[in-house]
Amino acid sequence: MSPDVLSQLAPTGILRAGINMGNFLLVTGRSASGDPEGVAPGMAHAIAERLGVPIRYVPYPKPGELADAAGSGAWDIGLIGAEPQRAEKIAFTAAYAEIEATYLVPANSAITSLAEVDRPGVRIAVTARAAYDLWLERNIRHATLVRSDSLDGACRIFADDGLEVLAGLRPRLLADAEALPGSRILSGGFTAVQQAIGTARGNAAGAAFLRDFVEEAKASGLVARLIEQHRVRGLSVAPAA
Repeated sequence: MSPDVLSQLAPTGILRAGINMGNFLLVTGRSASGDPEGVAPGMAHAIAERLGVPIRYVPYPKPGELADAAGSGAWDIGLIGAEPQRAEKIAFTAAYAEIEATYLVPANSAITSLAEVDRPGVRIAVTARAAYDLWLERNIRHATLVRSDSLDGACRIFADDGLEVLAGLRPRLLADAEALPGSRILSGGFTAVQQAIGTARGNAAGAAFLRDFVEEAKASGLVARLIEQHRVRGLSVAPAA
């Protein structure tokens, strides 16, 4: 292993992996020791094995908090949705997995397609600083984004305040739809959240190693095996870069 890669990705002799605990598809539980388990922790563990160093998970309750810690020395690699705002401080790989984001509308809504959402008077409930919220912030021109600090909070605002649209990841919206009689999930998606691995900008050798590792993990079937192992529905292996 290149000394430059080790010094950039494991400067303390341990790979410190920032994990977004708020993504229920990528983190599906905890081990007996309390470490996170799931596709994202599995990918981080495989990287540590390749580097030949121990791993320590650094959990964050929300993706925005993980992104905020980039370059602070709190983590060496971060497993998070890749977005342009975050890429200002984080050197990302291509995606290793994708999650479709779409909209849910209430019973009797006149909205029937994705194209009808971005209109004046439409209020979209969304979880603040989620990757799909960052996409909406860049792309919504006429509708109004109404943000909540959590997935559950966004659903409550949507239902209790009578909002026109709830934005979210399709697997979560399927569960929300069951709790909201008559609600509908629109066909298609407005974006696919690109789940990637990043390191602080400036870690050129480390970033190149991570890019190669992710492409190998997709091609070898590692990502698919982790998805199957943790019985995750709604998460797909990203195409080759």
